[in-house]
Amino acid sequence: MVSPDKHLTLDLRSYSAETNSHQHDYHQLVLPVSGLLDMTVGQSSGKVSSQHAAVVAAGEAHGFAGSADNCFVVADIPNALAPELERLPAFISLTPALIQYVCFLHQQLQQSNSTSSQRQMLLLLIQLLHEQQDEPLNLDRRITTARSYLDKHYCESVSLSYLAGIASLSPRQLSELFRQQLGMTPQQYLIEKRMQQAWQLLEIGQLSIQQVAETVGYASLSAFSDRFRKHFDRPPSFFRRSGK
Repeated sequence: MVSPDKHLTLDLRSYSAETNSHQHDYHQLVLPVSGLLDMTVGQSSGKVSSQHAAVVAAGEAHGFAGSADNCFVVADIPNALAPELERLPAFISLTPALIQYVCFLHQQLQQSNSTSSQRQMLLLLIQLLHEQQDEPLNLDRRITTARSYLDKHYCESVSLSYLAGIASLSPRQLSELFRQQLGMTPQQYLIEKRMQQAWQLLEIGQLSIQQVAETVGYASLSAFSDRFRKHFDRPPSFFRRSGK
C-alpha cells in the first residue's frame, strides 16, 4: 500500500525562462510569491502572478516558463489526500484571505518545518481553495452526513460511535470510508475543522484568543494553544498579530 504522504511536499521553487513540459501522478498547486510564471495545463493557458494560482491535476500534461527573479510556493499533493482537486479549474484568482495565507506559507517555508506541520498547512490551504470556489465534493451520502454533522457541531465533543450511528455505519466502516474519501479520520477532520475556524477567527481579530478557543470547542486555553501550535508551528498570538 502506497503511503498517502508519499509525494506530499511544500516548498519554495523558482523556474527558468525556458519552456518545460511534463506530467506527474500527484496534484500540484503553484502559488505566487514574486515574479510571473506562464503555464499551460492541459488545454488551458494562463499565468501565475500576484493574485492568480495554478492547479495541476494528477496526470495532466503541463508546461511552464518563468520570468526573471521568480519565486513560488509549490505544493505536491498525493491524489489520495485530496482527490477533489482535479475538479478545480486550472487557473484561479486568489481572495485576500488566500493571498495572506500564501504569505504565511512563504514565511514558514523559509524555516524548518516537519512533514506533519506541512500536512496541516496544506489541508487548510485546500479547504480555503474549495471554500473560495464553492466546489462541492462528490462523497458517499453517509460520509456527507457525518461530515455535515461535524461541520455543524465541531465545537462539541463528538464520539466516533455516535457519529457512526448518525451515518448508519459501524465505527470501523466510518473510519475507513472517511479516510478513503477525505484523506483523514473523523477525529482528524474534527481537529482540522476546529483549527481552520480558529485561524480565520484569529485573522478577523474580533474575539480574544480565549473566546476563539471556546468558540471552536476548547474550554482550556492552554489545550487550545498547544493543539494550535502543533498544527501551525506557531502560537495563536502569531495569527492575531498578522490579522492586526
